[in-house]
Amino acid sequence: MVGALLRQFGMRRLVALALCPWVAATWAQATTKPTSGIYTCIDDKGRRITADRPIAECTDREQQVLNRDGSLRAVMPPSLTAEESTAREARDRAAAEERAARADAVRRDRNLMARYRNEAAHNRAREAALDTVRLAMKATEIRLRQLATEGKPLRDEAEFYEGKALPGTLKAAIDANEVAVEAQRAATANQEAELDRINRLYDAELDRLRRLWAGVVPGSLGPLAANGAAAGGAARDAAPKP
Repeated sequence: MVGALLRQFGMRRLVALALCPWVAATWAQATTKPTSGIYTCIDDKGRRITADRPIAECTDREQQVLNRDGSLRAVMPPSLTAEESTAREARDRAAAEERAARADAVRRDRNLMARYRNEAAHNRAREAALDTVRLAMKATEIRLRQLATEGKPLRDEAEFYEGKALPGTLKAAIDANEVAVEAQRAATANQEAELDRINRLYDAELDRLRRLWAGVVPGSLGPLAANGAAAGGAARDAAPKP
């Protein structure tokens, strides 16, 4: 019986010893062979690409190398020359500016629609903006009449000195009156131009709003075509909200 056990033990030992080289070789191969990674990047069209090898479409940008469980193993830098990198940055910057401009256009159109729910609200805002300038024009007209009243006795008095030098005080008073009149006339011209700018601004807004109300996608209409937008906008901001 002991002999049988020895023979059995010896046989198992021999088998184990025979298998050791094969096990060792297999383990060494498993531990030394590099595991394949997952390469991922976002290309210049904004698409995410995933592959089991470096991605040709993303040689100009970073690629992430992931483990099989999705954890980050490494980051491959872009393989670009200095000139290529500069050109790439310029393209990326231009694309970012374009995206920002589109987003801003969408925001402005949506704000415009939120501010004016219908044409009646827009017309009320126009009239409020125009009234601000009209009040200023009325004040200018009143001042011009006052200056005319103040200037008449000065000119009447100056007639007594026809052909002679005017007294200093009289000449100074006449000159001041004329300067004030010119200033008010210039103000009148500016106010009339302001009325025109406001109307052009609101005309352009109304045309845009009608298309937006009809279903045009916000941000797709381009810039607001109104040369007087800044001046008109200032007057509009001073006006009551509709």
